[in-house]
Amino acid sequence: MSTEASTDIKRLLDILSATGKKYDIDMIKRAYEYANALHEGQFRVSGEPYISHPVAVAEIVAGLELDTDSICAALLHDTVEDCSEKTNLKEIETKFGKTVAMLVDGLTKLVQINVEDKEEAHIENIRKMLLAMSKDVRVIFIKLCDRLHNMRTLSVKPDAKRRITALETMQVYAPLAHRLGMQKIKQELENLGLSYLDPIGYAEIESYIEEKYGENVGFIEHVRSSVNAKLTENNINFTLEGRIKSVYSIYRKMYNQNKSFDEIYDFYALRIIVDTELECYTSLGLIHEMFKSIPGRFKDYISTPKPNMYRSLHTTVIGREGIPFEVQIRTKEMHHIAEYGVAAHWKYKSGERSKEEMDKKLEWIARLIETEDAARDPDEFMNALKTDIFHDETFVFTPRGDVIALPQGATVIDFAYAIHSGVGNTMVGAKINGMIVPIDRVPQNGEIVEILTSAASKGPSRDWLNIVKTSEARTKIRGWFKKEKRAENIIAGKNMVDSELKKYGRAFTESQRNEVVTTVGQRVGFMSADDFYNTLGYGGIALSKVALKLKDEFDRLIKLSEPEVSKSDITAESVKTVKPKNIKSNSGIVVDGADGCLVKFARCCNPLPGDDVIGFITKGYGISIHKSDCPNVIMGMANGENRDRWVEAHWENEEESSTDLYEAQLKIHVFDRIGIIADITVALSEMRVFILQINTVKNQADRSTINLKISCKNVSHYHSIVARLKSLDGIIDVTRGFS
Repeated sequence: MSTEASTDIKRLLDILSATGKKYDIDMIKRAYEYANALHEGQFRVSGEPYISHPVAVAEIVAGLELDTDSICAALLHDTVEDCSEKTNLKEIETKFGKTVAMLVDGLTKLVQINVEDKEEAHIENIRKMLLAMSKDVRVIFIKLCDRLHNMRTLSVKPDAKRRITALETMQVYAPLAHRLGMQKIKQELENLGLSYLDPIGYAEIESYIEEKYGENVGFIEHVRSSVNAKLTENNINFTLEGRIKSVYSIYRKMYNQNKSFDEIYDFYALRIIVDTELECYTSLGLIHEMFKSIPGRFKDYISTPKPNMYRSLHTTVIGREGIPFEVQIRTKEMHHIAEYGVAAHWKYKSGERSKEEMDKKLEWIARLIETEDAARDPDEFMNALKTDIFHDETFVFTPRGDVIALPQGATVIDFAYAIHSGVGNTMVGAKINGMIVPIDRVPQNGEIVEILTSAASKGPSRDWLNIVKTSEARTKIRGWFKKEKRAENIIAGKNMVDSELKKYGRAFTESQRNEVVTTVGQRVGFMSADDFYNTLGYGGIALSKVALKLKDEFDRLIKLSEPEVSKSDITAESVKTVKPKNIKSNSGIVVDGADGCLVKFARCCNPLPGDDVIGFITKGYGISIHKSDCPNVIMGMANGENRDRWVEAHWENEEESSTDLYEAQLKIHVFDRIGIIADITVALSEMRVFILQINTVKNQADRSTINLKISCKNVSHYHSIVARLKSLDGIIDVTRGFS
C-alpha cells in the first residue's frame, strides 16, 4: 500500500483502533485503494479529490462502531453510481463479499427508473432506500452518515442546490434519524438544515443563546456544584453533563408553538448518568428534594419508552433566581441508546434473540414497505411516510395497561387496528376513560382506550378510509374489503371506469372496456381486468392515477380498429342500426326475413343465448352468428365493402331452460398448486358441465392459465359456472374466450 494511501486513511484507522474492536484492517485498506482508484480524476465542487468524501463518511460510520462490512460499504458507496463504466455490484461482490455488495446496492440511487417526473424519481429513491433498510438496517446508518457529511460541506454548493438538499434533509433524513433514536446525528442534521433554510432565524436564535448563556454562567455552575454534592453525599456513582437546547429545537418551539424565547423552560438541562435503574429514581427523589418541580413537566420514559427506544427520566425544576431548568436522569446504557439509537442496539446485541428484538424495533419499516398504497401510489406512500414515521407520537393505554404509540391525530379506529386487524374488523364502538366516544375521536396522551367489538359485526365501513390516519389501519381496512367484498368491488370499479371514460365523451362496448382495462391493468401490475376493477373498488389504487392511461388506451384501440371510419361509427349501438336483409332461421336464432337458412356460431366469440348477437352472410356457408361487440364485428363494420352483409338477429328463447347446449370458452388464471385442475373438473362435474377441451399455459413462476372449452346453456348458466370456479382456492380470475 502506498504512503499517500496510508496518510489518507490514517485518521479512519485511528478511530477504529480507539474503539478497541477487532476489524479486518486489510479488507478496509483494500476497499479504500479500490475506491481511490475508481474515483481517480473525480473532484468535489470544493475542488477536493472525490475520495475525501467516502473516507469522511467511513470515519462517521466508524464513530458508530459499526462492523468491517459497514466501513467498506461506506468507502465504496458511490462507486457503482459514479464509476459505472469501471465497476458494478458483481465486481464488488467478488472482491468484498455479498454483504458489502448488498449494502452498496442499497446506498446506490435508482439511476434509471421509468417515472413521469423528478418528484416520483425522488420518492422511488426513498422507497428503494427503505426497502434496503428493511433487509439490513446498516444501509440507513451509512446513508445518514453520508447525508451528514454532505450537509457539513454543503456551503460550496449553489444557493438553489443548498436549499433543495437542506429541505430534503429536514423532511426525510432528520426524521428518520429521530425515528431510529440517533439523536446526535438528528440534531446536527436539523441545525445544519435550518442554517441553510432560514439563515436569519438561525443567526437570531444563536445570538439569543450566546447572550442568555453569558448572563447565567454562574447559575449553571452553582447548580452543577449543588447536585454533585447531593449525589456524592448519597453514595451514588454518577456522571454529570450539562447542555443547552439546540438552535433548531428552540426555533421549532418558538415558531411552531408561538412561544417567546423566555418561555423555553428547558433551555438549560442537566444530565445525570448513573449505573442502575434504581439509582435513576433515587436521583429523581433527591432532585425534587433540592428544587421545586414544575407541575405537569415530569415524564417517565423509562417505564414507558419512546418507539425509538429512548429511555430517561425528565423533570423540570426551578433553580436559584427563579430560573427553570430540565434534569434528565438515565443509566449509561440508556444514554448510549439515546445518542445512537438502533445503531447502539445493533452494536451491542447479537444472536437469534437479538435479531427478533431488532426486527420488532424496526417493524414500522416492514409495515410501510408492505402497505399496498406504497406499491401503487407515490403520493400515498409519502403520506404514509409522513404520518407513520415523521409525526410525533401519542401514547395511550389499553384497559390491561399496555402502551400503544400512535401518530398524533390518529383515531380510536387506528388504535383498534394497531392492536390487531381482528379487533378493528369487528369494532362497533369505543370508550375512552370509561366513556363512550365517537369512532372518529382522537385519543390524547395517557388516556385509556377500550375497543367494543361484536361477533355480529358486518366488518368495517368504507367511510372509515376517510377517518383513519395511519397507513396500517388503511391497509387492513382495504385488505378486508379486498378479501370479503370482491364482487362488490368489481362492480364499483367498473362503474368508476365507465363514469371516467364518459367524462371524456367516449362511447364503448363492454368488450372494448374490458380490453382497455386489461391492457392498462397489466401495465400497472394486474393479471386481469377483474383484479384491476377490484383494486379500484376497494381503494387500493386511485382512479385519478390511471384515468389518463385509460383514455389514451381507448383512443389507441379505436384508432387501430377503424382506420377508415370515425370513432363514433364503431360502437355496439351503430352495429344494431345496420339495415338488414330479410332472412329467417329455425335453429334457436331468428334472422329477419325468409326461413330455412344455415346458421353457424362464430368460433371467435362463441355467442350464448342471452348475448346481443348479429349475423354475417358468408359465401357458401350460411349465416355466421357473432356477439355484437365481437372485435371481428367491429373490424368488419369498418369495412364499407361488406357493410350490407350484416343482418339483424336475436335469440328465440334466450333465457328459457332448454336442452340445447352451446360451446363456451373460459380462460382461468390460477396460482400453481397441486390438485387445482382436479378441483376445477370436480366442480364442473358437480354442476353437470361437460368439458370439451382443456390445456394449460405457464405464465410466471407461480401462475398459469387454464384454457377450457365447456358446454353451456346460456349466459345465466355461464355466470353461475364462473361464480362456482371463482370460489375455488387458488383461482385468480375467470374470463371468457381464449381464441
